[in-house]
Amino acid sequence: MLWKGRRESGNVEDQRGGGGVKAGGISILGLVVAFVAWKFFGADPQQTYQATKQLTTQSQPQQANPESLTAEQKEDGAFVKTVLADTEDTWTPIFQQNNMQYKAPRLVMFTGAVRSGCGTAESAMGPFYCPADQKVYIDTNFFRDMRQQMGISGDANSSSKQAGDFAKAYVIAHEVGHHVQNLLGISSQVQQARQQSSKVQGNQLSVRQELQADCLAGVWANHTQERTNFLQQGDIEVAMDAAQKIGDDYLQRRATGQVVPDSFTHGTSAQRMQWFQTGFKSGDINQCDTFKSSI
Repeated sequence: MLWKGRRESGNVEDQRGGGGVKAGGISILGLVVAFVAWKFFGADPQQTYQATKQLTTQSQPQQANPESLTAEQKEDGAFVKTVLADTEDTWTPIFQQNNMQYKAPRLVMFTGAVRSGCGTAESAMGPFYCPADQKVYIDTNFFRDMRQQMGISGDANSSSKQAGDFAKAYVIAHEVGHHVQNLLGISSQVQQARQQSSKVQGNQLSVRQELQADCLAGVWANHTQERTNFLQQGDIEVAMDAAQKIGDDYLQRRATGQVVPDSFTHGTSAQRMQWFQTGFKSGDINQCDTFKSSI
């Protein structure tokens, strides 16, 4: 994946190594692989918000001292800013074409734990989007965990300790996809429907919401490729490897040897790969209606 030398977003708060709250010893490295992977794209943001909004308050962001960051952390920061800029350059014109204005999310990079509008964001939760403050949260150490703990492929252009660049970009684009859903009112509709549904029906709605975010990540990849020609040989395969290894069926089988479809919240490996490909091949947000389509 070619990403260096392009515009970097200014909508980033780098709180790594300072600010926020202490992690209290909770580390993604100390958790089992199944839990980490289950949280790969974050806990359900609306549910998290309802459970924690009365317990937490937003802290004042404190920017990291650049001199305290390692070379790898600096490169991770530049990568995140570039991918976030790519999402802005994708969704701004798409919203304009539909007579709407795109309000870009802010992205918070942190280490260990940090306060969010949805409660305390911890590394163990994985990257997630909080609709309450319209921010994406990510501990960039997660890029290393993607490969070392989850076995997601690397590539020739990324650190040998980290997953491939396009797999990492897919993570960010997926979370921004949740922001797009929030702006379009989809997230609130799903939350309302879940409150009126059984647990199994609520899980099914969650699956459709997550698969739509995968499709929107594919739309981002399509438009960014048209604009920048950033993809290299093997990049799509890296993304498909990531999608395959965070499917609910794959994770359950790996963790327990059994698969319980009624408990799925994100979709099977095949579904996640399919919907990313749908968005990527079409580049059309209208093709991402997972709520009307058979999944």
